[in-house]
Amino acid sequence: MPDSMTLDSTRLQRLQQIPLWDFALTLYAKPGVEAACLTLQEEAGLDVCELLFHCWLYSCGLETKPAALAHQREQRCFWQRHVTAVLRGLRRDLKASAAERESVAALRETIKQTELMAERENLQRWQTWVWEASAEEQRVTNISTTISTTISTTPPNAAKWLLKQLFSGKSGFKPDDSFTRQESLLRSIQTLTCQLDPYQGAR
Repeated sequence: MPDSMTLDSTRLQRLQQIPLWDFALTLYAKPGVEAACLTLQEEAGLDVCELLFHCWLYSCGLETKPAALAHQREQRCFWQRHVTAVLRGLRRDLKASAAERESVAALRETIKQTELMAERENLQRWQTWVWEASAEEQRVTNISTTISTTISTTPPNAAKWLLKQLFSGKSGFKPDDSFTRQESLLRSIQTLTCQLDPYQGAR
């Protein structure tokens, strides 16, 4: 059995066969996932693109290395704030006017599609960050066998794993902090993790 800290090339190869955008569309279409993502975005301020990125890794039994993640997260958050969030704000601001004027409704639909393109671009950049990493600069590693076994059989632990990834490098986070005690947020995280299989990529 390989060392859990040694990157399993089979898992990485599997990941390279699954475009993140395609994975995100499939996951997002599953029952309850869209609502869960929106709840986590609106109530917890989480970045849905990063959320889907970690789910993508998880499905192949991989996770990010915290030190490598920090800089990439900063770049992706910059994109979300200055591109995606601006488009989302415009779309929301036009909602009332769109109900009264067809021309505004058409404009709002164009902005909605542009917002989706911005989300896709952000996911593609997450994907490229993993796929184009050099052998000397590995950015992901295996989820350890022990943790994988636990989280695949116990949804609350899977939720804590995902929370740990999302808050890695952020001060003051503990897996059992107040976030996990907020029922709607924990339920949203569990809705996502119950759809995922960390062994899929290693089979």
